[in-house]
Amino acid sequence: MGAMQPLRVSLIQGATRWHDPAANRDYYGERIAALKGQGDLIVLPETFLSGFTNETLGNAETMDGEGLRWLREAAAAAAAVVTGSLVVREGETCVNRLVWMRPDGTHALYDKRHLFRMAGEHERYGSGRERLIVELNGWRICPQVCYDLRFPVWLRNGYDRAAERFDYDLLIVVANWPAARRHAWRTLLRARAIENLAYCVGVNRVGVDGNALAYAGDSAALDFLGEALVDLGAQEQVVTVTLDPAALAAHRQRFPAWMDADAFELQP
Repeated sequence: MGAMQPLRVSLIQGATRWHDPAANRDYYGERIAALKGQGDLIVLPETFLSGFTNETLGNAETMDGEGLRWLREAAAAAAAVVTGSLVVREGETCVNRLVWMRPDGTHALYDKRHLFRMAGEHERYGSGRERLIVELNGWRICPQVCYDLRFPVWLRNGYDRAAERFDYDLLIVVANWPAARRHAWRTLLRARAIENLAYCVGVNRVGVDGNALAYAGDSAALDFLGEALVDLGAQEQVVTVTLDPAALAAHRQRFPAWMDADAFELQP
């Protein structure tokens, strides 16, 4: 992996259309197209083609379906990685799947591990088992989905002494996090950045969904101190921020809390 370069990250805080993939492809497609040449990574909300739904049969994509083809074309046109999650059917099971789509058409996948039982997600979806780490411009990036944010052990940033590197430099969380719990969303994003000595980007949706749930957005890009580089409100908004690798390296050197971290292994 080469040296880390400044990373331009675009946050698209959108009002996802309920159960309308075609409308969402148009809606998010316009916003992605406007970012051509402006960034390296474009982050969409969770389930951006359908909204957060338990009606999986009528809203699931397949890995050779229109949603993935559209995402591949959008990343190529923007000349940037585009990421967000979709409802995807795998055989008899549906998963809440984050797709990390590169502009060359290759992709990586992460299936949401922690399913939001308070909304019955665990009854409709299968759970992922593997944490994903991807690389971009020398950065190691850990993309996660919504409820995963509440589980610090799963998101713990380790340090590989042999390789002399952290598990990740940037944590990304895509979400449909309701306004009623916005204080938790805002607080946990900041906590994850601070405790893991990493940048953290959270992208949430806005508007009201088909279940009459309101979303307050509060998407943000946070530095390793939990300080906001950008902090979006409750309106539809697209913002691009540049993350500085030198500032991250300097903080890790002057505040090496990772050296005192507890060692543990995650069980399946």
